[in-house]
Parts: sequence; C-alpha cells; structure tokens
Amino acid sequence: MNASCLTIKELTDAVGGGLTPRMVRHYHQLGLLPQPVRSPSNYRLYTKKDVLRLQRIVALKQQGFQLNHIRNILEVEPEADTTVNLMGQLQQQYRAVMQQISQLRQTASALEGLLGRDRHCQIMQAEVLAQLKLLDVETQAGLGGLENLWSGLDAEIHTHSEAFSESLQRLLPDLSHRSEIEQHLISQLVLACGDVSLVSFVKLSRDAIAASRGALSASCQIVVDTQTVAAALDQTRLSHLGCQIETLIDNPHITTATEAELAFWQHREWRSKLQQVNQGCVLVVGYAPSVLVEVCEALTNQKIQPALVIGMPIGFSHAPAAKRQLMQQGIPFITVEGTLGGGALAATALNALVESLIDKPDCHCYLKSIVDSAEC
Repeated sequence: MNASCLTIKELTDAVGGGLTPRMVRHYHQLGLLPQPVRSPSNYRLYTKKDVLRLQRIVALKQQGFQLNHIRNILEVEPEADTTVNLMGQLQQQYRAVMQQISQLRQTASALEGLLGRDRHCQIMQAEVLAQLKLLDVETQAGLGGLENLWSGLDAEIHTHSEAFSESLQRLLPDLSHRSEIEQHLISQLVLACGDVSLVSFVKLSRDAIAASRGALSASCQIVVDTQTVAAALDQTRLSHLGCQIETLIDNPHITTATEAELAFWQHREWRSKLQQVNQGCVLVVGYAPSVLVEVCEALTNQKIQPALVIGMPIGFSHAPAAKRQLMQQGIPFITVEGTLGGGALAATALNALVESLIDKPDCHCYLKSIVDSAEC
C-alpha cells in the first residue's frame, strides 16, 4: 500500500464535515468522485487530490447546492478553480434555484387563493378538493388551466370587503409559541407585503418588544432613514405618545433605495447626524443598507445607545450583511433576514408596536395645534 494514500475511513476523517464512508461510496455512484485505485487487498486508496475534491463537494453541499448541480460545477475545469468558471456555475445554480422558487411561489399562490378565502367566498368543499387534484398538474404548466377555477371562486369578491384576519388564520404557520404582540407584528408584516413566506425571515431579539414598549411609553425620539419611511408611520398614535420623528436623509426628493444609498455615502453630515441621535431612541431603517452598516459601526464603538433598532433595508449584498451585523450587536432589534425589506415593512413594524400601546384615538385635537403652529 502506498504510504501517501488513504483508506476510505482515513479520507472521511481528513475531510470532516460529518462525512461517512457510505456517503463517499454514494458520491462514487453519482459520478461526483472518480473511482479510486485498489490495493492488492481490494481496499479503496485515495490521494491528496481526492481529499481536495471531496472537501469542495462538502463545502458546496453545505452552501445548499444540490448534488446534480455540484456535479455540473466539478465537470467544468475541475482542476482549475478559476473565478470566472466558478461565477458562471454560480449564476447557473442561481437561475435554477430561482426557477424552483418561482414554481413553488406559483403553487403557494394558488393554494393561498384557495385557503385564504373567508367563509363568504368559499364554494362547496367537495368542489374545492376536486379542483385541488388538478393543482399539481397545472402548476407544472404554469397554472394555465386554472382560469375557470379562479373565475368561479372570484365571483364572490364583489359582495363584501376582504376578511384579512380570517384568511391569515388559515395561512400563517403556528405562532402560538410567540407573544400576542409578536403575533400581531408578524401578521401586519405579512399583510404589508402579501407574502406569507416572510414569517420565516422575521427575527426579533428576546427583549425587542419590552424595549420598544418602554421607549415608546417614555416619548422616545423616532429616527428614520428617509422621509418616505417617516410618511408611512402612524403619526396619530406617535403624536399622542409624544414621540418626535427625525429623518436622517432629510431630502424630499430622495424616494428610492438607490437614491438613499448614494446620498448617504455622498453627504457626510447625514452620517454625522446619525451619531447625534438621542439615547434611548428607536432607529428605523427601511431603505439604505449603508445607514444600517453605519448604525452597527456606531453601536460597536459605543457612540449611540438606541433602545431598539428596526433594520429592514433593501439590498442584495450590503443589506443581508448589515442585518447579520445587527443581530450580533447584543441590543434589541427587529429585522427581516436576507434581501427582503423596504420602507413599508420597516414602518409597519413600528406601527404594530405603537398600536399595541394605544388604541386609535378618536380625538385629533393635536392636529389643530399643528395647523395653528404652521399658520403662525
């Protein structure tokens, strides 16, 4: 036996990652690993080259790649791990994953269209179940044959307003392990974007609810990244609580995430303004990832001490990274993992917290005082 070669057990020990000899043999069958040479005693013998290839397979698998996609990646210049080739394979994998997501989203949308109907919009259960049998088949063809089903189901939408709460009871996963306020918050976020899958991405620190209620009850400062977020806040309740709203990027012409991101980088005064927010404030970031990055840096350097950070900026690289940093800061936070987010979601999160503190007031006398001040 060659002293530089490894047995299958030694190979799995060298690679690690929970790999077993059975998995290695399975990879041989799939063509992910070439068949090794054999010893005179018929033992499989592996080289350093096999170790490196198997390490790459394990790494790609841990990143969520399916085995057939891993095989495609390894087939193209397997020895030369060039950046160009890898990026091309990643793009191919991404397109395949997005196609799967699209198909699943179509199926979920169709199911939501059935399960989310209130009692007034339901047709006979037997008919629904019969039509559901067509769902899997029709989904493969892009749901093209379900128009007749929808036309029958949609006939009742003209008779009454939509019963959101009743629909959510059927669509939302079990949230009984969460507090009543958290359940309300998550429900409002789902309603704000119309995507039930958002639930699995919503993350709250343990002390987020208590911290927010304490700060809002104490008439804390509300600091938002753009005026678009400020405009979506429940200013009636916030005014009754005595909470003043401060906008970091104070330019009414900035209305998109792209504009907010660029403006925040170009104007240092807005970055300096962030470091001057009141202690115990609530920070609400709904557009610019760089604002949340700056918030996390200021927190790390102990330059600001907010009571709560609602971090939900939009973005495809900076935003997910900033949210991960936020969750590691050790302060109360509410965020939505990944690229999901936006001003509407960020404002909805704060509005749900405010709503848990104060009923919608019938008296709007504070509005008169605002008008009087403006006229003066």
